[in-house]
Amino acid sequence: MLADLDLRPFATDLSSVRGVRAVALGGSRARGTHHPDSDFDLGLYVDGDVDRVSLAEVASRWSDGQATIAPAGGWGQWVDSGAWLTVQGVAVDLILRDVQRVIEQCERAVAGQFQFHTQPGHPLGFLDVAYAGEVATCVPLSDPSGFLRSLTEAVRPYPDPLRRAMLENLWQVDFLLDGAQKGATQRDVGYVALCASTATMLLAHGWHASAGQWVLNEKGLIPNVDRLPLDTHGFSVRASELLSSLGSVPSALLETIDGVRELPRPDPQAPHSDRNVRGRTPPGDDETRGSAP
Repeated sequence: MLADLDLRPFATDLSSVRGVRAVALGGSRARGTHHPDSDFDLGLYVDGDVDRVSLAEVASRWSDGQATIAPAGGWGQWVDSGAWLTVQGVAVDLILRDVQRVIEQCERAVAGQFQFHTQPGHPLGFLDVAYAGEVATCVPLSDPSGFLRSLTEAVRPYPDPLRRAMLENLWQVDFLLDGAQKGATQRDVGYVALCASTATMLLAHGWHASAGQWVLNEKGLIPNVDRLPLDTHGFSVRASELLSSLGSVPSALLETIDGVRELPRPDPQAPHSDRNVRGRTPPGDDETRGSAP
């Protein structure tokens, strides 16, 4: 069975390819929240001119089959590129990250700036500063130039400006729910469902930011709120109940909207807890294959 230590020589080989600056273990295995059958996620931090042909050759030597590296942008604008491998019978995902974009997003996170972007596989949108979260939570396997080490110092602990910005962004929750009310009177179940789920996920982002916890994608976002190291007043259970019983007639839809509006919200004035200075993500196997490493 493949073990974390087995990946270090693989990472060293990958780092020998022109344009590869660092290789890191990410996902649940980096956070220690993995299951025995969890995939291994390897983040490859690369320059724009990375030698993809040589990268595929190295990956193929380690893989149980021929490896193919997707072209730049082959997986979408924000997930970008990578490859699915099987090494010693275990799934290993290579996820390429452009170093300039990573640097930019780390700087934006420190400055309290973020944005969600349309990306296949990310229904809420890809959170651009998740790149900074990946740096903060990964385990470097090969970092000969100190690229990851220098960035980690900037994004650990979770930047307080980003925390404040995430909480300020919660003004959108009521804006979305006001719009959902209009859809409810027209029995527009799809629109109401989209507004309610988006509002709930934004609240979940706010709770994670309040706890100083990085979010890398939407999977597990709502259930993990109640695992955060602070009192979330039963947010996850109540949110799941509301979204699972949306209704289809105006009265039921409006009741759900009112319920979402009444969900517990993080206190924007609460101090940043010292318990969260490591910027770790909460327990839960929340990586999505092909998204954040």
